[in-house]
Amino acid sequence: MATIKRKSRILEEMHETARGLHNVGLISKRRMAEFDALRHLDIHEMPPQRIRSLRESAHLSQAVFAAVLNTSVSTVQKWEIGDKKPSGSSLKLLNLIERKGLEVVL
Repeated sequence: MATIKRKSRILEEMHETARGLHNVGLISKRRMAEFDALRHLDIHEMPPQRIRSLRESAHLSQAVFAAVLNTSVSTVQKWEIGDKKPSGSSLKLLNLIERKGLEVVL
């Protein structure tokens, strides 16, 4: 699976602000480590069979899975047969569900 590395200007600005607050003692070392971890989350492409597996392991229909991801049923269907690839926030949510489970987004 390919890992997608994207630079987010907003995330970089937030990190710079957090670093400044940490330097003056307003953010703890632990909290700064959490910011660092969030900054380096890897998002990988999701093949059709993995998307279907995630949905089925959660015991959800395509309609319910689509509602959880705030997308259409036809989009989920297209992802699962490989006609379309998830991107943007949908891809991030799928990666999050894969790592942490469906409960994280409910």
